Amino acid sequence: MTSMNQGNVNRGAAPVPNPANSVGMLNRQSAALNAPAVGIAPKFVPTLSEEDAVSQARLLKALADPTRLRILSLLSRHEGEVCVFEIVESFTLEQPTISHHLRILRDAGLVDCRKKGLWAYYYVRREALNRARDIIEGLA
Repeated sequence: MTSMNQGNVNRGAAPVPNPANSVGMLNRQSAALNAPAVGIAPKFVPTLSEEDAVSQARLLKALADPTRLRILSLLSRHEGEVCVFEIVESFTLEQPTISHHLRILRDAGLVDCRKKGLWAYYYVRREALNRARDIIEGLA
């Protein structure tokens, strides 16, 4: 009878290569041989910096929500400033949800507000909408 420590393991023998692992190793080696050498410029280089991409993505993400688009539509229709309670009245959503969407729009620079007493009056920042249009046109 053998103990658990004495199993059928030959500790001095070299490991047997697994054919499945060797195929993956060959693929990695051939990929490394075909990789561009250090110091050679890539064929395609993005013209957009990482910082600009993050900024533009934030702007486009803010536009990529139906509620936020509806809020922008409402604010655009009323050229002046719209009180936050009037925005809330126009939707079936609760005030905290509307405030969340307004914060995202403000963070993206699409809207801004002016405080007057207890109320905040929101308005569209046209230059930000123009920037969003320019971003989209630049991709076309």
